[in-house]
Amino acid sequence: MDYVSALVPPVVMAVFFIGLIVTIVRSQGGDRKGKEDAAVDAAFARAEAARQATAQPSDS
Repeated sequence: MDYVSALVPPVVMAVFFIGLIVTIVRSQGGDRKGKEDAAVDAAFARAEAARQATAQPSDS
């Protein structure tokens, strides 16, 4: 029975890992892709605007 108790944790972790990968793959694309892409583009635009605002030389 020691072999069963030694094999259970890796098998359980493998099942959860496969479930995680399947969930990630299924959530990519589809009808939510445009909304996700727009949110990422907006975040990049805000970060770029903030970077350019701090890089501007002061007029002093």
